[in-house]
Amino acid sequence: MAWLAALAVANLVLLLLVVKYSIGTIRGQMLDTVALAGNSLGRVRFGGTLNTALDAISVASLVLVLLVVGLIALLRRRFALAVMAVILVAGSVATTYVLKYYVITRTDLGVDPERAAAGNSLPSGHATAAAAFAVGLVLVLPKGARGIASLLGATYAAIVGVATLSAGWHRPSDVLASYLIVGGWAAAAGLLLVALQRPGAVVSERDRAGLSLAGTLVGGVTLLGAGVVALALTFNRMSVPVEEMSSRLLTLGYMGSVATITGAAYLMMAVVLVTVHRVVPQIPAPTSGDQTPLVTASAGAG
Repeated sequence: MAWLAALAVANLVLLLLVVKYSIGTIRGQMLDTVALAGNSLGRVRFGGTLNTALDAISVASLVLVLLVVGLIALLRRRFALAVMAVILVAGSVATTYVLKYYVITRTDLGVDPERAAAGNSLPSGHATAAAAFAVGLVLVLPKGARGIASLLGATYAAIVGVATLSAGWHRPSDVLASYLIVGGWAAAAGLLLVALQRPGAVVSERDRAGLSLAGTLVGGVTLLGAGVVALALTFNRMSVPVEEMSSRLLTLGYMGSVATITGAAYLMMAVVLVTVHRVVPQIPAPTSGDQTPLVTASAGAG
């Protein structure tokens, strides 16, 4: 439980740092604006695919996600898990909405006058919804289906995050903040699930994620590392206003942001996979000699 608590705190601290430096500093706002100014590469080459990913997310789709995630857990007779998975998705989306419209204010530092009137855009609702769905699905699926679901889910979350940048809807920091919100809610939900687990739950090292964890971890670290290097190079070369920068530098900033967003999505999933065997352990089926009614036995299952 200490590990999950540390993860929740780490996500919160990182979220505060993203907000502070991407919105509250001139250089942070410039780095975000460079990525937006260079997003024509994504629109030209992948515009159709990215728009499809964005169009798939709506209020109706969010309701459907909640129903699907909850139903899978209920069919597995994991009632506490059903509740926590729904709370994870709904809580992440609600937190994003409240922060964006009622808490965070974007200060106009003269970096991006073209979008100054649009106000605050952090965090991204689309990226939050995609990431929450991916994580929630991994939690409620049985062990045998988690591997492929985690890889597909992280990829989907990354595609939606990159799509919001390429479409000009969101800045890179908006997407990163969304992943941190989902990561924080996942850790909090995990804490509650561990607290609600009944004594019969079996936590086994054999249930640890294997190839899926390695894939998301290696992919996440590699892409995030490449993205950070590209953004560091961009950051050090920002010596003139964004509108005067070369197309090469703008493209470098955009590609660095794409790699960073994708790497962050995979790392978010890798962290979930590290703890999922403990958060959602196996529940042995009642034996023929077990006198405990099935409904009562499952009521506290996580």
